[in-house]
This record gives sequence, C-alpha cells and structure tokens, in this order.
Amino acid sequence: MAEEVIIYGRAGCPYTDQAKAAYGENAKYYDVQADSVKLQEMLKLSEGARIVPVIVDGGKVIIGHGGT
Repeated sequence: MAEEVIIYGRAGCPYTDQAKAAYGENAKYYDVQADSVKLQEMLKLSEGARIVPVIVDGGKVIIGHGGT
C-alpha cells in the first residue's frame, strides 16, 4: 500500500493546483484558508512558514511545489 499524501494549500494558488495535479486523486487536500484547524496543522509541519502548498508524503514534509 502506498504512503498517504496530504496537501495543505489554498484555492486559487497555482502551486497548490500543480501539486494536486501531480499527486492526483490519491492525495488528501485541505484548504487552509477555509479550515483553521488544518492551518494550524500545516504551520506545525512547516515550522511556522506560511507558504503553500505543504505536502506530507509519507513521513517527508515538502514546502512548496514547482516554484523556486
């Protein structure tokens, strides 16, 4: 079984959209603008960085997607 992938992002963000397209339907997506609990989870994972998307792929945390 594949590792769980979680994407914390926000609607309208092109990098979030790219991450969602890259990981496909197997990834769980949370909009941190709409869900303050998920925003707090994201901030813990990103050590306070307010950059989206934050991707959790198995045990690995990736901040940003396809950007610089």
